[in-house]
Parts: sequence; structure tokens; C-alpha cells
Amino acid sequence: MMEAAGPDLARRFRDEFGRPHELRVRAPGRVNLIGEHTDYNDGFVLPSAIDRAITILASMRSDGRIAAVSVDFSQRTEFETVDQSKDDDAPWSNYLRGVVAQFRKRGLDVPGMNLLVAGDVPIGAGLSSSAALEVATAETIRRLGGHPIGKTDMALLCQAAEREFVGVQCGIMDQFVSTLAEEGSALFLDCRDLTYSHVPLRFDARIVVCDSRVRRTLAGSAYNRRRAECEEAVRLLRAAGGGIAALRDVDPARLEEQRAHLPGPIDRRARHVVTENARVLRAVEFLKRNESGSFGDLLYRSHESLRNDYEVSCPELDLLVDLARRQPGTLGARMTGAGFGGCTVNLVRSGEIDRFRREVARAYMDGTGREPLIYVCVPSAGVSSEPVPP
Repeated sequence: MMEAAGPDLARRFRDEFGRPHELRVRAPGRVNLIGEHTDYNDGFVLPSAIDRAITILASMRSDGRIAAVSVDFSQRTEFETVDQSKDDDAPWSNYLRGVVAQFRKRGLDVPGMNLLVAGDVPIGAGLSSSAALEVATAETIRRLGGHPIGKTDMALLCQAAEREFVGVQCGIMDQFVSTLAEEGSALFLDCRDLTYSHVPLRFDARIVVCDSRVRRTLAGSAYNRRRAECEEAVRLLRAAGGGIAALRDVDPARLEEQRAHLPGPIDRRARHVVTENARVLRAVEFLKRNESGSFGDLLYRSHESLRNDYEVSCPELDLLVDLARRQPGTLGARMTGAGFGGCTVNLVRSGEIDRFRREVARAYMDGTGREPLIYVCVPSAGVSSEPVPP
């Protein structure tokens, strides 16, 4: 059972739309424990949903229009359910519009709706506020429209919305974990065939996310260039007789044998993806055996690869990882998300959390002039919804 909608949001909804809401939807953000930039290479990932989410309060309307209000952006936008255009003045609404467009593309009617959107997933921090918004929107349409769409299909629909409408060539991980996560577990996902399993997190340590306060955007950024570089690596390896469909099909030993066919920096991009896939597989085994120290060491190695081979880190992220490494009780740390800013994920023993937060915040402020935001995260369940009794 979901908790009742907060009175402030319920009051805000009534003030905006002149009636109470009928449905409450919650879709979580996520932190990727390990497996970065592997999802769009048909690889393996190991994210966890977190206890920060996008919430939508909704009610039906009969005029075929959608009125959406963002609490966080203090904006209102309205559009027809048949409208396929973007709104550059309210870019947050393009994630809603893209999901609506995908339902209609599949021949599924989208009802007129009033939507109040709010959340506590940091925007632009690499914790996937965009996927949470997409999934929350899709769940709202599913419930109000009465569509029998499964969770895997809903995740794929949301991915298509971001790729085709927003313009970010994302993988499937973010939408998948926001939809299918289980409380207390990470989600081990094979991004090629979408098989998955839930891996319980039983270690005596907490997941701590440090937000560098360095913001980045993905559409039109180096994210899409990295994807193109990976595709070029596949093309060159295939031309050399590799017989591969994606970098997922290459193991570290084989890549080392064939690296002469890859010019820089293509060779380094491929090396990150190939070794990161291997790290994810080892990470799952370590978690199953509750070997938290070995798991944490993989986080450090992942960061080194992201910094040196994939080149998606930044000085602030590198500093946060270095500061975390110096703290007693830190088992591992790395940047998480697409990079170029955003957050680090840290595995910290439970008894050292307070010291970690204090010392990392102080030293990061001294080094950058920025105060980091530090969140102790609880592995949470995926999207949920609950009608409000009349």
C-alpha cells in the first residue's frame, strides 16, 4: 500500500484544477551501482531504485486535453492528446508529451487528464529524474486509460519516448529499474534480451549518493558521441572478422588481441565497455556471497575506467571519489550516471555514515567552493499507483 498523498500536494491539486485528484502515482529514481555505459551496448547493468521519486496526482477530464503543472518548475502547460509537438518553453513537459505520443503510436487512446507533477529526485544529477517522470506518466495513462500493458512493455515505451521524442539515445536501464525494481534489492539486467533478476543487498553498509552540484544535459552532448564511438568500434571489429553484434560479444582477452584494429580513442571506449561488463558479472557473484569488500573494490575500478578510458568524469567527481576513499568505512566509490557532472555512488559501513557525510562535505567545499548534497539511499520498489477513494 502506498502512503497517502501529502496534504500540500493534494491541496495544490485542488487549487490548480478545482477538484480533488483521483489517482496517485510514484516512480522512483535510481542509482546505478555498477555497469555504466553498458546498457546501450547490449551489456549488463546493476542499478537500484532509490527512495526518491517523481509523484503525479491525476484526474480525468472530458475535453481531450492534458493540463500539467510542475511544482518544481512552477510551470503549467496544456496540450491536446493528439498533439505531437514539443514545448521549448516547458522542456520538462516533453517527457510527458513523448510518452503520450508513444501510447498513440501503439494505437492506445490517451484520455484527457489533469496532472500535478512533483518530485525529490535531483534534476540533472544522474539519478534518472527523466526516466522516473516518463514511467510515472506511463503508469498514469495506463491506469486512467485502462490499458493492459505489462511492465516490461511500459519500460520499452518510455525508452522510445526519450529516444524518439526528447532526442536522447538512452539505453533501457533507467526505465526498466524504475518500473521493475524490488525493495531491498539491486536489479541485475541483461540489456540484450531483458532477462533480469533481483539481487538482495544484505551487506552491513549503506548506499550513499554524493551530488557534485555540477549539472549536465544529455541531449546533444558527449553522451551521444560516446554511443557513436561504440558503434564505430563494433563496425571496425566486425570488419576485422570479429562476427559480433555489439561490444557485449567481446571479452577482455579478445579485445586485447584485436585492439590494433581500433584507433584512439575508439580503442579506449571499447575497453571500458568490455571490462565494465566483466565487472558487473563479478559484482553479482560478490553480492550473492555477501563479499562487500570485493564488491566495493570493483566500484573503484569502474571509476578509473570511466575517468581514463571513457573520459566521462570531471574534476569534481574525481575529487568526491578520492575523498570517499580516504574515509574510514568506505568500501568503494565511483561516479554514477552518464557523467560530465552529477553524482557519485559510495558504499559506506553503517556506523561511519555520519563521519563520512561530515568529512566529505567539508573537504569538498574547501576544494570546490560547492556544498555537495549527500543522500543515504534505501533500495526501493519500482513504480506504484493507487486510486483515491471518492
